This record gives sequence, C-alpha cells and structure tokens, in this order.
Amino acid sequence: MTATAHDTAAPAGDAEVVLRAAGLEAGYQRPGRHGFGRRRVPVVAGLDLTVRAGRTVGVVGESGCGKSTLARAIVGLIPAFAGTIEFAGTDLASLPRRRRRRVARDVQMVFQDPYTSLNPRMTVAAVIAEGWRVHPGIVPRDREDAEVARLLDLVGLRPEHAARRLHELSGGQCQRVAIARALALRPRLIVCDEAVSALDMSVRAQILNLLADLQAELGVAYLFISHDLDVVRHIADEVAVMYLGTVVEQGTAEQVFGDPRHPYTRALLSAVPSVRDRPDDAAREIVLEGEVPSPAAPPSGCRFRTRCFMAAERCARDVPELIVREGTAHPVACHFADADTGTDTDAGTASSAR
Repeated sequence: MTATAHDTAAPAGDAEVVLRAAGLEAGYQRPGRHGFGRRRVPVVAGLDLTVRAGRTVGVVGESGCGKSTLARAIVGLIPAFAGTIEFAGTDLASLPRRRRRRVARDVQMVFQDPYTSLNPRMTVAAVIAEGWRVHPGIVPRDREDAEVARLLDLVGLRPEHAARRLHELSGGQCQRVAIARALALRPRLIVCDEAVSALDMSVRAQILNLLADLQAELGVAYLFISHDLDVVRHIADEVAVMYLGTVVEQGTAEQVFGDPRHPYTRALLSAVPSVRDRPDDAAREIVLEGEVPSPAAPPSGCRFRTRCFMAAERCARDVPELIVREGTAHPVACHFADADTGTDTDAGTASSAR
C-alpha cells in the first residue's frame, strides 16, 4: 500500500468545509398504532459531522449503527426528518427535489456492489456518460468519447473497456467504472459506502490506492463508510465512530486509533487482529454483551450503556455530550472518557445501569 492519506494531508483547519451535517435525523417510516398514520423511526439521530475539501472522513461502526442511512441521507436517496445538511452554503435537507437534483452533481456516491448499482445492459461508456444526460452542459456531445477515454485512464482502465458490459469485467474493474461514473460529474464530495468490502484483499488495496491518488490529483473529498477499521486507518484523515445513530467519538485518525477513549471504540479496535496482536494489556479483546438495541426504542441516557463494561447509574440518566473532556484531546461522548479501565471509582458495571 502507498502512504496513508493522513501522512500527507494538510491540517484540517486549513481546508474549506465542503459538507456540514448538524442535528441530522434520518431513517424510515413504519405504520402507527393500530395501523393509522406513519411513525418516523430515526436510524440517524441528532448527528453532527463535518467534511473538509481534499480530506477523507472515515465513518466506522457495527452493522445496524446507521452508517448506510447516513450516506443515503447525504446524497438525497432518503429524506432527512430533521437537522441540516449544508453543502457549499446550501441546506440540501430543505431543498425541493428538483432543486436538489441540480446540486446533486457535486455530491456523488460509490456503492458497495457495482453489479447492482450499475446498469448491466449498458456499455461502460454509456454508464459513465449517463450523468451527462441528467446534467447536460458538463461535457459537449462531440467531446464525450474523449472524456470517457480520459476517465477510464484516470481510474486505471484501457480505452477498449468502453465498449464492454459489466459481465465482461472483474469486480475490481466494475468498481473502477463506478468511480469513473462518479468522477464524470466532477463532484467535490464522493460518499463511499463500503466501496471496497466486496473485493478481494489485493484488489481492495489497489482501489484504496486509486482513491488516494485521485484525491491528491483532483482535490475531491471523501466520506468513507466502512466496518473495516484497518481500511479506514489506511485511508482516513479523520474518523467518526457511530453507535445506534449517533457519533460517540471523533478526531483525527491518529487520535482515534492511537488513543481511543470511548469504551465502544476500544471494543471495536480490540476485535481487529492487527491491533489485538500487540503484546500489551490495552490490546486485549473486549467482548461486548448483548445486541445493538432497536433505533425505534433506544435506551435512555447513553445509548451504549446496555452493552458497556464501564456503565454506571448516571449513564441511564444523562445523555453524554460529544465534547473534548478533561484528559482527552478529541471529542468523546462518554462520562468516563478519562478512565483507563472499568474499575474507576465513578464507573460501575454494565449491569448496574441496565
């Protein structure tokens, strides 16, 4: 692998804010009581997130924590219930569908499975050019073939791939086509939702290096969503850890991976073999009890308390704010973020707070 993105990136404060989500709620609707009306179930609940130009924000967490719902809300595939999604000074969450479509060219998405997100009946050239039909004027008609060839070269494919269809390509080649399609509209932000998780390890490394090279060349920002912490550590400049629809810890990749302060983050990192193989006590695996609660009925207070090995009675009463606390260098949503173990005098056991 090449050098990680955060080895060469400029400080976060020097880069322009591309996207800022504030108090974002998004999810699904279910029938109301006795089948009347509709009830909103926010899978993403009161989330704050910032993405800066030319940088990568990694979003990690277990399955069911709301990562993909966040991605779909940002690109407009599902509506936001509340909060704002500010992009280039415009609140995308409040725009009518027609006006949002005009802004959509600046925010593109690469899905996990290119075989289901791309049209198998179209040639590669038609797939890449599809966005130009929706957003005319980006590329003149007489320049489209040359632009397709340029994009294919940019993502590491040959000109002859333009005439092929998806079934004639490998999984890695299809994902390169998906990236080329996203780049065709010249976006400022690309949302990658588990974009490499379906690929073989060797191909995964190639796509990650491709994304890093494209960012260095084009200055595009990424919101990179993944359950694979090793992948996120490789590519991300900043990391947001999600649990049950909220961010429980965020900071630079060095802060979150080098000094995790939330018990959920510690548990996630302890399950990564490359981390757990270190011969120190802090790297011992932490096994969480129970299942992720339903977003329709989240626990009171701290949402993580029902599975936390450090939970105390106050965790059931008080919702911990995502702030920089005494003894921490980055924001953590935990009352006991400064505690090294669950034996702290103020921290009890999870059973006492259930």
